[in-house]
Amino acid sequence: MQTQPDTVRSATTGSELTAYLDQVRTRRAELHESLSAVDLALESAIGRGGAWRERLHAALAELAHDFADHVEVTERPGGIYDRISASAPRLVPAIERQRAEHRDFVEAIDGSLAILEHGGTIADLPAFREEVTTLVGRLRRHRQVGGDIVYQAYEVDLGGSG
Repeated sequence: MQTQPDTVRSATTGSELTAYLDQVRTRRAELHESLSAVDLALESAIGRGGAWRERLHAALAELAHDFADHVEVTERPGGIYDRISASAPRLVPAIERQRAEHRDFVEAIDGSLAILEHGGTIADLPAFREEVTTLVGRLRRHRQVGGDIVYQAYEVDLGGSG
């Protein structure tokens, strides 16, 4: 890990920050794995719809869980967003955009799960697959921006998949 700016050291010790960033990396890796599982489910043939729905539902349920963990680790009191806001106030607008996206993503993931659980015909599935594919792309960009924010604050690269 690279040296943290003095403002970060004053807010927390280097070892505390390192341990916390390891938690962030773990959640980030889990989110990456969930997104990849959703991608795989989306790529499979829709067929008659039943097996495809079940596979996608399982992947989206895992994504919902991992995204909730991501929101918790970033937004909890004393979490990464609070830490960055204190040490790098210039990044607050970007953090606020990320927080707003969290609410939108939770709603979209929950809505997709509800559709799989409660309705739609086989004819609706190609359009639904396109919507979920777009959602996954937006989530991947969200992860990229989050990684950029951490780098701008601490000069620490969280990595692509981890």
